[in-house]
Order: sequence, then structure tokens, then C-alpha cells
Amino acid sequence: MTAKTILIINGPNLNMLGTREPEIYGHQSLHDIENLCRDTAAGLGLDIDFRQSNHEGEIVEWIQRARDKHCAIGINGAAYTHTSLAIHDALKLCGVPVAEIHLSEPKQREEFRHFSYIEPTAQIHVSGKGASGYSEAIQKLAELL
Repeated sequence: MTAKTILIINGPNLNMLGTREPEIYGHQSLHDIENLCRDTAAGLGLDIDFRQSNHEGEIVEWIQRARDKHCAIGINGAAYTHTSLAIHDALKLCGVPVAEIHLSEPKQREEFRHFSYIEPTAQIHVSGKGASGYSEAIQKLAELL
């Protein structure tokens, strides 16, 4: 296990940040958020494995392998937050601390976004803080470690 590496997972459509509904998600690109995460983690003596996928199965496989490679997971499941029992089950068995991250505040948006399959598996929840929420989640995960 890489004891000092946090896996940061980004779900579908987050590769379009910066151009996708900036009034909701902000103007920062996913690359900008990755740099923020790396800087935050480095300041805490941690590394980041930063990933994005539009494919649910790939995300499940990353989570399944995390117990052997990572000390924690930060996940912005995007739309899969509200639909994926597979991601829920994988997070439930992963064996490392989990932080749920959302750029916006899902519970203040459309009703279908109010329920999260990730929420019951996570020890940390950060939402509605834009890109800085990733930084906060990494800091909170570091405190748990």
C-alpha cells in the first residue's frame, strides 16, 4: 500500500469543468482542481492519484483496488452519486476513509439530486464550496489519517 497517497475520483462530465454550466460549477477546469489538490496534499506530506472517468465500471475498479494502493479516497461521483449502487457497494468494502465532494450543493438543486448513494459510505462530506471543497476534503482526510 502507498500509505501516503489519496485517490481522488471524479465522475462523469467533470472533464468538462470550466465550460460546463460555470454558473453552477465555476470557471476552474478539472486540471486546475487537480493542481489545487496536489498543492494541498503536498503541504500535508501526502500525494494524490487524481482520476476522472465517464465509465461507472472503471470507477468501481479503481475503488476496489484502492485498499491496496491508497490511504483514503475523495470522490465526486457527479451524476453517479444519485444512481450507482455499484459505487456505493465498492466504497462500502474499500477499507479506507472516504470523503464525498461536490462543487455545488446537491440538496439545494433539483429533487433527484437530493439523495446520495455515496453519503452513507463516507466519513467526510464537503459540498457547495466549489473547487476549494476538494482542498477541504483532503485536509479532513489527513486529519483522519
